[in-house]
Amino acid sequence: MLSQTAEYAMRAVIYLADQAPAPQTNGQISAATKVPNHYLSKVLQHLGKAQLLHAQRGLGGGFTLAADPDKLTLLDVLNAVEPIRRIHSCPLEIAAHGVNLCPLHRRLDDTMAAVEKSLGSATITQIIKHRRGSSVPLCPFPKPGKEPATT
Repeated sequence: MLSQTAEYAMRAVIYLADQAPAPQTNGQISAATKVPNHYLSKVLQHLGKAQLLHAQRGLGGGFTLAADPDKLTLLDVLNAVEPIRRIHSCPLEIAAHGVNLCPLHRRLDDTMAAVEKSLGSATITQIIKHRRGSSVPLCPFPKPGKEPATT
């Protein structure tokens, strides 16, 4: 299960990509993604440090994506806030196990590898464009002047 921080980061990035190129304030992002404003500030800081976002202060400022959403993956976003911890050696430090993981730890690491693969193959653009019926990522309302996609 991904942490709340990881999901909040993904929500923010998807929203910013969908609203591009218009900068979005912390308040706008918070309202659209239903992430508490104080928590969102911390998440946006992590994303900025990872150079996934640009922040512009002042009138007309806000946050924009610094990364190409066609290339940016959900894994990139996750790694910016909370990288997946893989198991490379026995977490119990049993010398006899070393890098030969027991069945439990092997299964757990295989699961983390599958998560990495899945999130690493999903770009932000794919998430935005993949719509199921009336389900639109995050925001049920299209941008002004845009018709909702029907696929």
